[in-house]
Amino acid sequence: MTAPTRRAVLSGLTGLAAAPVSRAFAQGAVESSYPVRNITLVVPFAPGGSTDILARIVAGHLQQSLGQPVVIENRTGASGNIGTATIARAAPDGYTFLFNTMSVHTMNHALFASMPFDGVKDFSPIAMLAYVTNTMIVHPSVPARTVPEFIAYAKANPGKVAYASAGPGSTNHLCAALFEKMAGVQMVHVPYRGGAPAVADTVSGQTQLFFTAGTQSLEHVKAGKLRLLAVTEGKRSSLLPDVPTVSETVPGYEMAVWYGAFGPAGMPPAIVGRLNAEISRILFLPDVKKKMEDIAVEVASMTPEQLATLTRNDAEKWGKLIKELGIVAQ
Repeated sequence: MTAPTRRAVLSGLTGLAAAPVSRAFAQGAVESSYPVRNITLVVPFAPGGSTDILARIVAGHLQQSLGQPVVIENRTGASGNIGTATIARAAPDGYTFLFNTMSVHTMNHALFASMPFDGVKDFSPIAMLAYVTNTMIVHPSVPARTVPEFIAYAKANPGKVAYASAGPGSTNHLCAALFEKMAGVQMVHVPYRGGAPAVADTVSGQTQLFFTAGTQSLEHVKAGKLRLLAVTEGKRSSLLPDVPTVSETVPGYEMAVWYGAFGPAGMPPAIVGRLNAEISRILFLPDVKKKMEDIAVEVASMTPEQLATLTRNDAEKWGKLIKELGIVAQ
């Protein structure tokens, strides 16, 4: 058997080294040319809601900056799980991602006995989108104009204050359940099939308390049909600077309802970075920011790493509370 020459050995080693370099180069070329075809932006809720409105506003600008059509697909059902599951199963190439509410990624794992995905591990966080101004409102028949007065009233009337929600496990429900626990009051939960009937019955006085997005409450507050006591975020809203937070009375109380953009796990960092930069830029365009503020939504920006940390921390926080309270989705 003839021994290989030095040149042959070196040639073979060069070929072995060139293979991963070539693959890396090809991958880099794909990422640098992204996108070259249509992008699908999934919204796991029905058209017309705040998540859908936000997605459609951003998509129009995004397709201009990326040079490719951005197609909105509403895939509804199971509290956002159905549409979100399609993203978990999608190719991590940047051509399919979603705009979602935080509850799907941070609460549903504790609410549903069986989940088709892990809300943290199965996704690539892309960009923080916005915070919903979340409000604590009461019917005018309630003799309280502040959170301390409401707590005093509820303690004097245990089990007589009824609070509405959009259903067991909804953010409305969790807001009130957390308030009960931290303020030391006892109230009655009245779940509805959605936010609209819950608002309607609070306006009519069938229920006395409702924690809900400003998109649903503020028009009734302006009309004098509901009374605004506080917002639930950790700090005062720039949209309602004179309205106190619940935490100013109940230290540590916070429910920040946010929207985020997520893709399948394993997306190339370069593509995630580009989408983050483009989406964040679009959100703070004056016309986009104004449109969102008009529906009580405050645009926001984070790095993908910051969004990953927030998602993980909220999943731990709300998962623990949901299990402690024994709340299940229906």
